[in-house]
Amino acid sequence: MDTSTRISQQIEKNPVLLYMKGTAMFPQCGFSAQVAHILDLCGVSFAYVNILENQDIRQTLPQIANWPTFPQLYIKKELIGGCDIITELYESGELVKLFEEAGIETGQTSEAIVAAE
Repeated sequence: MDTSTRISQQIEKNPVLLYMKGTAMFPQCGFSAQVAHILDLCGVSFAYVNILENQDIRQTLPQIANWPTFPQLYIKKELIGGCDIITELYESGELVKLFEEAGIETGQTSEAIVAAE
């Protein structure tokens, strides 16, 4: 399977998907840590892809998404943005609204943090 197809399948399969440096439990950069923390504060279950272990995805996704940096957050197949945008949306209360409008439950313990396939 080529990398573009793999990325498309990951985005299709996971309602909330974070492409990040490191893992949700052990982020490897401050921006990834910030977004993972915000998702935790929202009580949202999410999948993640550690781009440090997936160099093909790290190189290909910015071209597909037309977004040059990581982390990248997707909600229901839509790129929401990176750390600055996610932080602004969270602080304004808009991020929780986005989740709710997409039918994503919030306010739960986010025990279902899994690595995307």
